[in-house]
Amino acid sequence: MARKRKKLGEILREWGTLTEEQVDQAMGVARGTGKRIGEALVEMGLCREEDVAKALAAQFDMEYIDLDAADTAKRIDKSLVPDDLVKKHLVLPMSSSGGRMKLVIHDPMDLELLDLLRFRLNTEIETAIAPKSAIRAFLDDSGGGDRTAGGMFSEESLVTESVDVTVDQSVDSSIDIAAGDDAPIIRLVHRIITEAVRGRASDIHVEPMTDRVILRYRIDGVCHVRDNLPKRMQSSLLARLKLMAGVNIAERRIPQDGRIKMPVDGEQIDFRVSVCPAYHGESIVLRILRPDSVKIGLVNLGFERESMEEFNRIIRRPNGVFLVTGPTGSGKTTTLYSALDVLNRPDRKIITAEDPVEYNFTGINQCQVRESIGLSFSAILRSMLRQAPNIILIGEIRDREVAEIAIQAALTGHLVFSTLHTNDAPSAITRLIDMGVKPFLVASSIQAIMAQRLIRLLCDQCRELDPDPDPRLLELIGITDDELANTGVHRPVGCGKCGQIGFRGRKAIFEMMKMNTEIRELAFTRAPIDTLRDAAIRGGMRPLVDDGKLKVLRGDTTPAEVARFAQAETLTEANVDI
Repeated sequence: MARKRKKLGEILREWGTLTEEQVDQAMGVARGTGKRIGEALVEMGLCREEDVAKALAAQFDMEYIDLDAADTAKRIDKSLVPDDLVKKHLVLPMSSSGGRMKLVIHDPMDLELLDLLRFRLNTEIETAIAPKSAIRAFLDDSGGGDRTAGGMFSEESLVTESVDVTVDQSVDSSIDIAAGDDAPIIRLVHRIITEAVRGRASDIHVEPMTDRVILRYRIDGVCHVRDNLPKRMQSSLLARLKLMAGVNIAERRIPQDGRIKMPVDGEQIDFRVSVCPAYHGESIVLRILRPDSVKIGLVNLGFERESMEEFNRIIRRPNGVFLVTGPTGSGKTTTLYSALDVLNRPDRKIITAEDPVEYNFTGINQCQVRESIGLSFSAILRSMLRQAPNIILIGEIRDREVAEIAIQAALTGHLVFSTLHTNDAPSAITRLIDMGVKPFLVASSIQAIMAQRLIRLLCDQCRELDPDPDPRLLELIGITDDELANTGVHRPVGCGKCGQIGFRGRKAIFEMMKMNTEIRELAFTRAPIDTLRDAAIRGGMRPLVDDGKLKVLRGDTTPAEVARFAQAETLTEANVDI
């Protein structure tokens, strides 16, 4: 008689990773969202993806592969499987002998994939398991295309491989740039885009200067110069990009916005294109919109465990306003969409008003703001309230009218998510009042405000303990001598994996201000920001710098990285250069 296979939740409960209550909670979310319990557990922050993978290995009697282990790279032989299968299905071949091939996969229940692999490879399959994110990271690190082994870029100029265009600057930029896919400028643009996507860039910057065109990629929030292209290529390069973006290539006097959609390594990637007239020619920025970048799961955003639990409780409230604040590029959209992804269930109607709609989500009604035809945030909000939604997301609260509609929606039983541009959480209250919203409405409708920043993470392959950390930075983020002696702090070094930078990837630091009776009374009386902040800290808010301090002591990042975002004003006053 066949042995009965244990359930995933049962295994994790026996290991002490989860409680029975947590398993039941995840089961309820999984049933409501149509997801597997493992996915629900990770997204709810109840356990790590590695824990789920190990439990699946135990459930299906499979070997668990630690892809971060030092000897793992020697065991992987990607030449055994066609590159398109490796990249598309995230599988890693380990060995092949006697008509059997051993493959590392991430989902042992994907029987269709296993059948496809048996058919394509014409062999029997033996499977091992590793987390999906670990397989993807391993593929990124092992390189391919134009990347070096370090995951950054070749030092070779992009113009060397027979990509040479001689254009007279007096010639109109509507030159024949569509003469076929083999045209040099088309090859150059394709190479630029492909290299940037493979190198984890978030933006491509094409910037004309007096005697050259600077090409820069933004990676982990920092711009890196990739190449200086010849000035003679400027007209044809800009024209090609504008043509791909669907904007008027003859118009050079006014800003234009467009979009590009093209496949890179078998995955459809969207690019939001901004064209802005500048002194030496039009500056073009392509923002890379990866489909999975806002679906990384709550657990991967950077929450500490208690903050994750509090966040999960807040986003499941039936009504009220939840604000996420921070400057442009601080990850606010990613955080809110990660929350919506958890809440997106068949029994909930979710409507968003965005400017622009960057990512498409199944099951969510997304509305694009178009001010030119009168379709403003306020017009969309009035319309969507007549559609009886459960959850509303407003891309950004920009004025009093939008703020008041959002607050009225919260007071009439809706859960409202939105963003606001303020430096910290308490400032959001005074910002709304300064917009003209009545203090009693702010005090009664807001449930919580969360501020966040993105910090770079140290490369886990080359980071090392800092023998002589800057005492001024340690003082700024509150690291004591005892804490320094017990754990130390780390510094970047640079290696092949991180492209000699010392950092790879980013996570957020947060401060969560929950509204309580004291804070509501202070908001009602228009108390100053410092008073609100003191009350929030008494109410349990961990400031940004304290959240960053935890990540420094854990070795995730450096004191300078946290201080740069969380203590910018203090740094200036202290004359500390980082």
